[in-house]
This record gives sequence, structure tokens and C-alpha cells, in this order.
Amino acid sequence: MDPALRVVIDAIHSSPTRAVLCLSGGAAQALGWLLSVPRASNTVLEATVPYSRASMVQLLGKVPSQSVCRETADEIAMAAYNRALKLSMPGVQVAGIGFTGALASTPPKRGNHRCFVTARTQSGLWQYDLTLAKGYRDRYAEDYLTSCVVVKTLADVCGVLEVVPLDLKDGAEELRGLKVVYSEEEQLQQLLSGQICMINFSGGSNTPSWGTRRVVLSGSFNPLHDGHIELLDAACSLREGGLPMYEISAINADKPPLGLSDIKERLKQFRSGKTLVVTNQPYFYRKAELFPDSTFVVGVDTALRLLDTKYYGDSKVRMLEVLLGINQLGCDFLVAGRKVNGTFQVLSDIQVPSEVQSMFQEIPENLFQSDLSSTQLRQSRLG
Repeated sequence: MDPALRVVIDAIHSSPTRAVLCLSGGAAQALGWLLSVPRASNTVLEATVPYSRASMVQLLGKVPSQSVCRETADEIAMAAYNRALKLSMPGVQVAGIGFTGALASTPPKRGNHRCFVTARTQSGLWQYDLTLAKGYRDRYAEDYLTSCVVVKTLADVCGVLEVVPLDLKDGAEELRGLKVVYSEEEQLQQLLSGQICMINFSGGSNTPSWGTRRVVLSGSFNPLHDGHIELLDAACSLREGGLPMYEISAINADKPPLGLSDIKERLKQFRSGKTLVVTNQPYFYRKAELFPDSTFVVGVDTALRLLDTKYYGDSKVRMLEVLLGINQLGCDFLVAGRKVNGTFQVLSDIQVPSEVQSMFQEIPENLFQSDLSSTQLRQSRLG
């Protein structure tokens, strides 16, 4: 490895950014370089090589318009970014790196030798396009150059100032780059359209380590009130060392979806040190896929819905299948007492099938009991 490359990669591994890399059609040496320098686990969350057509279709969830083009590189990076979000804790800076290339091969290609690289982060895109001088290098040398472009892209994302050496042919090759910055509103629009699976708004000063159990309170928080805060505090006392986290889903199973203005208004409540994640997943089995190894904090009314077969096509078998699937992802539930149809109920007042009883734990009334609700607060303000 070029000593200058090693310096850049060492700086990348020293940065807080973690990445998923998806490389198709070239830049294979980039993975070897990244993994051969110590502390690679500080950077690389996962790396895949979607080389076959079937692999690419499964990655993107569709047939790409072209295998090697700017649009496909952007789509690969988006898929990698969503994967990085799922593999990381809130507060961790993540990136998805997408590469697609058409390099020297046997038999020789008729078209240009070229590559497209995209890095997607929460705040924007880095894009690089390169058309290589055909016949100037063999396959290994073209792969080497495109690997350097991937490292450069990752270095840019990580804020690394060291220069990646690029041996471009004078007058025949130019690396064209573009940076796109997304506003918070554009990020939210991408969430609502389903392009990204979540947005992290971490208020903590310390980045939690992987393996820290998340204690997740989901809700619409319209408005956030002391009852929510006290409930999450009580839950965290039962999950010592857990990361307290609020989650707003733009889509709710029993309510109309939230609009952009609704979400922006509610975000204002979480600017003072609270960790918030905004998702587009209304169902707990989907939340469990986003947040494995987590404890979800719910009221007994929500627990009743989780155990109601009407939400599973009136099938107890299907209900158990879904709940056990949540359990296999390492998730469970802490259940707080609430008024249901005018009567205060706790977990022991409802029937939980024996197959999933271990997934549900009651929050004792001496730790938390509150009749405060967002609905009541809204009504009192209107009154």
C-alpha cells in the first residue's frame, strides 16, 4: 500500500464516522486497504459486493435503470446508508458508500471505462464521477485507481484533510465531484417518502457503545409532558445502563400520518439533551428490526393492542409468530399502568399467553403512576 494511502486510512479510522460500503464492478482493493490498517472496526460496519444482477436487484429492491450510472451509484449509497442506520446506535455518525464501475475486462468493453461513487450521510451527498483513459491501464491498475477514489470519498465524509494520491492521466482524465447538502426539512421529506428509514436527533454528549441496550418510548408526543419523561426514567431504572430514547413514527397504526409541519413542531420539544429518533415504522415488529436488543416502554393499553388478535387477521398463531419474532431480535416490553375505559389497569390485569409472558414486565406502581395524557393537555389548552 502507498504510505500516503495508509496515512489517510489511519485518519479515517480515527474519525467518529462509521460506514457501510457496497461496491460493484471494481474498487475491490479499497476493502483490503481499509481492513488491513488497525482499528478498521472503528470505521467499517459492513461491506458487500453486489456483483450479480440478482444481488443488485435485491439490494435496491428493483431492477436498476443501468448497472453503471450516476443514478445507480446514488441508489446503492442510499441502501448502504439505511443499512448503516440499522447497524448503529443513535448519535453515531454514519455513511453509506456506493460504487459502481465498468473497468477493463476480457473480452474488451466497447464503451467507456468509468466509475461512479456516492457517499450518503444524514446531511447530504458526496458524488464523484470518473471516466478512465481507455487502454492506458490494465484491470488491476484501473481497480487500484477506483479504489483510491472510494478512499477519497470516505475521507471527505470523515473530514480527513490528508490527500489521497490519484495518478490521473494528464489531459485525459478528470475526477468530477459534487457535494449536496440537505436541510432538515429535506431530510424529513425523504423520511416521509420512504427513502430513508429513520433520522437520529441525539441530544447526548457521549456516543453510546454498540451493545448498549436502548430503552425506547414511542409516541406522538403532542405534546411531550412530565408523564413521558417520568415513565422513561422509571423504565431506565429497571434497565440499568440503558440508553433512554424517544421515538416518533411519522406513520401510526391507529391515527392519521403526521405531516411535515407536525413533525417539525414536535422536534422543538427534544432539543435539550434528549435522544430522539424519527421513523416511518408504525408496527413494533418493524421497530424491532430497526432497534434490535431494545426494550420498548408501553402503556397497558398498547400491550392490549399488541395481544389483540384482530390486528393479526384474527389469528392467535400469527400473533404469537410476530411477537416471538420480536423476541428473537432481542426485544422485550416494559408495561406501565394506565386508565383503560375509565379503569386503571396494570399488566397483571390482562391475559398474556404463556408463550410470550417472559417478553412483558410490569413497571411497578411505586416507580411510575400517572394519569396525565397528551390529549388532556391539548384539551385543557383549547379550553
